[in-house]
Order: sequence, then structure tokens, then C-alpha cells
Amino acid sequence: MEPGNDSQISEFLLLGLSEEPELQPLLFGLFFSMYLVTIFGNLLIILAVRSDPHLHTPMYFFLANLSFVDICFTSTTVPKMLLNIQTQIKVITYEGCITQIYFFLLFTALDDFLLAVMAYDRLVAICHPLHYRVIMKPTCCALLVLMSWMISALNSLLQSLMVLWLSFCSEVEISHFFCELNQVVQLACSDTFLNDLVMYFAAVLLAGGPLTGILYSYSKIVSSIQRISSAQGKYKAFSTCASHLLVVSLFYCTLIGVYLSSAATQNSHSSAVASVIYTVVTPMLNPFIYSLRNKDIKRALKRIIGVPVM
Repeated sequence: MEPGNDSQISEFLLLGLSEEPELQPLLFGLFFSMYLVTIFGNLLIILAVRSDPHLHTPMYFFLANLSFVDICFTSTTVPKMLLNIQTQIKVITYEGCITQIYFFLLFTALDDFLLAVMAYDRLVAICHPLHYRVIMKPTCCALLVLMSWMISALNSLLQSLMVLWLSFCSEVEISHFFCELNQVVQLACSDTFLNDLVMYFAAVLLAGGPLTGILYSYSKIVSSIQRISSAQGKYKAFSTCASHLLVVSLFYCTLIGVYLSSAATQNSHSSAVASVIYTVVTPMLNPFIYSLRNKDIKRALKRIIGVPVM
């Protein structure tokens, strides 16, 4: 068996969210605005963490990494969608589609792993406060992030290379605004059993694994908080992980909701519209969630923009 595609497919058509001409300017303005907010919001978080010595802790180190991944995650899909809307050309090259699949899988898995690592950080901080500095030392934090990158990169590389082995028919329309792996595989004329097997195995391992770790961490955190006698102590302990818990809920609930609804309705267009929530909306909201609920971040941001800090 030789890699390649028998029909020499050179491009795919991304149908996008809507084909109605009158909606295109509205969609362009909406997504361009959301993209700018996502970029600048997450850049401000990164700048705040780097510029304020008080934020040079494991929790904010992971947060800065999450903000960077969110910028890359959104940049994988939105710029191409904006270009297609502006030019009214829905084409994406075969190579561009494979590249988009690779980076989308990479940053989706990284989001999963970083959220799990942040949950583990809160577990250590609340359940083992006296050993926090020993356990979460800089080398350990860097290693956790590096391992997340390596596992995510290997998974995305494997699944992208497996798409290269598929043969595609003349039907190359994708009912989405980006090259979503499942829909691209469904367009193949050749046998996709191995692709489907690896895809579902990776989904269980790389999404279910981190989610299980997050749920375990918070079960231990809740158990530890319940043993705190004072109400003020309980509130203080919970407030340190409230923002992260909100981000986790938003990301996983929307992601699971999208795939459950698409599996139930078998409507690719509905799935594309729903995918906007976790691919565009969630990365945009993350900076607001962390900055609005975190006094340290707000203080650092005020210093950056020149507002006097009380």
C-alpha cells in the first residue's frame, strides 16, 4: 500500500456556517471582533504573568501557557474562515487541510492536558500546602508542560499522517468552517476502519484521561475543603480554583455537547454552528473569567495599562 490518494484530490471546499450572501458581512464582523478580543485578551494575560514578579508561581505559569495555546487554537481555524468569507472562495488546499487538522488536534489536546495539570496544581496547593513548593518546583512544572506538548504532538502527527493514506472521491465538500478530522475521514473512498479506531481511541485517551484526572482532583479538593472548620477558610480555598473550575466546565460541557448533539442529529451543519462555542467563544472568554475573578491578575493588568493600584 502506497501513501497518497488515487483521485489526485488537490483541494477541499469548506461550506462554512452559512451560504446566504446577506449573512456574510455579519459573520465576518462578528468573528473578526471575537478573534481580536481573543488575541488581545490572552496576550494581556501572558504579559501580566511575565511582568509581575508576584505572578511567577506554578498556577500562573500554567495559565500563561493556556493563554498561549488558546491564541494558537483560535488562529488555526478563524483566519482561514475570515479569508473565505471575505473573498467568497471556500477552497482550502489538500496540504492546507492536513496542516489544519494537525494543529487543531495539537492545540485541542494541549487544552485538555493543561486544564488537567492546572487541576493537579490546585490539588497540591489545597490538599498538601506545606509540600507545595517541593512538589511543584519549576523543573516539575516545565516537565508537565513539555510532556503535554510531546503527547499532543505525537497524537496529531499520527492522525494527520493517517489521513494522507486515504483515497478521496470527487465529493470533497466539508460542511464545516475548518477541516474537522471526522468529516474529512468520512469523505474518503478507501477503508477508514483504522482511522476511526485510532480517532476514537485517541478521543477516549486524550480527552477522557485528562477529564478523569480533573474530576479526581476536584473530588479530593472538595473533600479537603469540607474538613476546613471556618467558613472564611472554605471560601478562600475554593476561590483559588473557582476560575479554573468555570473554564473546565465551559470547555468540556460545550465540547461534549457538540459531539453528543451531532451524533444524535447526524447534522453536519448543526455541528459546525455548535463547534463555534468551544473553538471560538471559550478561548475568548477564558481571559475574562481569570481576570474578573482574580485580584492578582487585575492588579497586574492595572499596572500594565497605567491605572493606579490601591
